[in-house]
Amino acid sequence: MDALFQAAEADSRVTLVVGDLGYSVVDQFAARFPNQFLNVGVAEQNMAGVAAGLALSGQIVFTYSIANFPTFRCLEQVRNDICYHGADVKITAVGGGFAYGALGVSHHATEDLAIMRSLPGMTVIAPGDPTEAARAVPAVIARSGPCYVRLGKAGEPQVHTGPIDFRIGQAIRVREGGDLTLITTGGLLANTMAAAEELSRQHRLEATVFSMHTLKPLDTDAVVTAARQTAMVVTIEEHSVIGGLGGAVAEVLAEQDAPRARLMRIGIPSAFDSRVGTQAYLRERHGLSVDALVGSIAGAVTAPAI
Repeated sequence: MDALFQAAEADSRVTLVVGDLGYSVVDQFAARFPNQFLNVGVAEQNMAGVAAGLALSGQIVFTYSIANFPTFRCLEQVRNDICYHGADVKITAVGGGFAYGALGVSHHATEDLAIMRSLPGMTVIAPGDPTEAARAVPAVIARSGPCYVRLGKAGEPQVHTGPIDFRIGQAIRVREGGDLTLITTGGLLANTMAAAEELSRQHRLEATVFSMHTLKPLDTDAVVTAARQTAMVVTIEEHSVIGGLGGAVAEVLAEQDAPRARLMRIGIPSAFDSRVGTQAYLRERHGLSVDALVGSIAGAVTAPAI
């Protein structure tokens, strides 16, 4: 939110439209920029339509809500009002994956990346840590047209310890290794880095790690390079294995001439999880904890190729 404050202060076109939630986050913005803020109430379809109208009138509009609501609930308006017109609307979703796991399936955002990635003209970004999230705001403002920015819930661990070169469509190489490549998106960057360190310590496997903060446009060069330089590529995401990062990487590799690396996709099965609990609990259930990642990846590396 600090990055959005700075953007709104620098450019009066930057406008925030919300669906009657996030008071602890948006109240300060509303008080400081009353002419750049609008609460449309619990009416996400209307929020998307109003945002499109404002954008077509010259504003740079951020919509904000819990991940399911500015995407699934108003998908028709996102498609027809925002994407079809190429409106400068930045759909900002908080609580990606299982961040709101205690509220059940209605708040599990586990198909959003696939759906948003399929929309024509939509840029899709899932920052890996707070540093990437802060850099994403000016990046999407500078990029004309619809963008989807998928965030966590706040309090995500800081992975980057220094300045980063954040560019839309360009993955960030966070760790070097010659045995395999781990590609992750969104809030699992910290777990992926920890898993890479444990693979080195326990199994003497050195992994390159990419933070693929942009799913569309995907950094295909990074994917192809990884597939040529290491024996296995592993995608890791807090999202369905269908249509998200794993699907995007698989599409790229399927069109590459052999030889290429083996591909392993780690994510959430295409099924609803009726259990509720913390994000850590649900990640553990779906093999996304550090220990589970290490076990799955080490087992796949040592298993014979079919």
